[in-house]
Amino acid sequence: MRILAVVQGNYGTRKVDNIRSHGPSDWTVEVFHAPRFLPQIIDDPAEFLPKELPEADLLLYLGESPAAAQLIPAIVRLSGARAVIAPVDNTAWLPPGLKNQLQRELAALGVASVFPKPFCTLTQGSYGYRRSAEHYDNELIASFAQHFGKPELKITVNPETKRIESVEVVRDATCGSARHVTQGLVGISVEEAEFEAGMLHHHYPCLASMAREWIDDRLEDTLMHVAGYIIKDEVARQVKPFKKPVQYITPDGYVSGGEGSHG
Repeated sequence: MRILAVVQGNYGTRKVDNIRSHGPSDWTVEVFHAPRFLPQIIDDPAEFLPKELPEADLLLYLGESPAAAQLIPAIVRLSGARAVIAPVDNTAWLPPGLKNQLQRELAALGVASVFPKPFCTLTQGSYGYRRSAEHYDNELIASFAQHFGKPELKITVNPETKRIESVEVVRDATCGSARHVTQGLVGISVEEAEFEAGMLHHHYPCLASMAREWIDDRLEDTLMHVAGYIIKDEVARQVKPFKKPVQYITPDGYVSGGEGSHG
């Protein structure tokens, strides 16, 4: 797969470096460095783009300003990209109104597009957190999401010591945070794994915004915190079979170990 990444600074550069280091060997990743300083409204994208761009199957937009996002349809035309991934890791860089406008323009061009908020919600069939999740059907985007997007791990636990023996990254966050978290989990007890995953993610650091906003119709939080919840939930899912059931007192006074246990 031929990927063209649009970057403006460190946010995009770190993601491209991780994709090149850990993506499939048959992927090619070219980079277009968009200008750092652009007018708020771009009337003629040609003024800020080269005459030619590398041919691409997938456009990965990693810009850091609403102005750069306005260049996406023109970049699609120049590169021949048939699908676009434009993550929303900072709403100030890609506001909802602009996202909706771009989605309409790209659809008119016959180009599939997804706008995962944050990037680490992207799977092979959906994107978005909890009640804001949306589904998509596109082979190119799904091919990318097989390797990068919502973290997916394979954790091996010693059944006797209840400590993590190894962690395999099945799907990394595009920024590399999931791979970083896994390096600190080996040797950790299953009871501490979820908390430790959250701390490791927090210190990576994550590249998502720390501005509070509505994530869906019930959750107000920061995108950085959402990214942390995602990796913690994945670790919790993996170690759950090895954890002691949570005990609580029933109305009859018996101690219960939770679902499937007996008081």
